[in-house]
Amino acid sequence: MKIKVSDNAHKWFKEEVGVETGRAVRFYGKIYGSTEVHDNFSVAIQVTEPSSDLLGEITIDGITYFAEKADDWFFSGYDFEVDYDESTDDVKYHFISQKS
Repeated sequence: MKIKVSDNAHKWFKEEVGVETGRAVRFYGKIYGSTEVHDNFSVAIQVTEPSSDLLGEITIDGITYFAEKADDWFFSGYDFEVDYDESTDDVKYHFISQKS
């Protein structure tokens, strides 16, 4: 799985969540809510250290964004993009099908 975090989303994580260089942000599925491709599940975040069993990761300016293999049920078949929505002053998540 590929993870992409836009520059504006990265800035949001630093300014709004307080994530600092050397830290990491985990993306995972949680019950309640919805996504573009899930009913009754939404994206949760956790500032934590990555495990050694990663599904995907990207590091930007010393901050690692990742998902663990344990969350493959949530991300399976998709690449994951994180962007910033100026109208809500929040991040938004996109699931991009890996099918050609």
